[in-house]
Amino acid sequence: MDVETLVTSTAATVLGGLLLALFVFLIREKLCPIPNINGRWYFQKKTLKTAYNPYRNMVLRYEVMLWREGTSVHGTTEKFYEDAKTGTREYIGKNRTRGKVEGFIQKNYLGKDRVFLHISENGHGRESTNFHELESQSKTKMVGQFSSMVAKQSGKVTWQRTPF
Repeated sequence: MDVETLVTSTAATVLGGLLLALFVFLIREKLCPIPNINGRWYFQKKTLKTAYNPYRNMVLRYEVMLWREGTSVHGTTEKFYEDAKTGTREYIGKNRTRGKVEGFIQKNYLGKDRVFLHISENGHGRESTNFHELESQSKTKMVGQFSSMVAKQSGKVTWQRTPF
């Protein structure tokens, strides 16, 4: 193999590698970007299974502020509504319970993106832990399942950009 063939072959390989990297970059950043979940969200969860029967079919609503750093998600949440067997309540101002959100986004190029969130809520009387496994439906909606350590609750959860 002479020097001219080696230089031409090396240049073609480097150019091909650069074009492939550019192609993958364009697909990742422009055609299939990580979902922008930054900003205000509202979620509603409905308890379907629980060890404490009065919580069955309970509906809770929250307002959330999220921000994304790469695929990591952080945020804060406040509970503002409860519809349970004991009645319906709206929480205003200092009566809202606050919590912290942490999680990550699973980017799926051949399917819907998934978002996994862990929420630690400073509830009335004690701290509670919730886990949400969501599927991105659009830029303004995510749906999925939740599970909570409070009375072993689990059920459906819907996240959306507009209030319920």
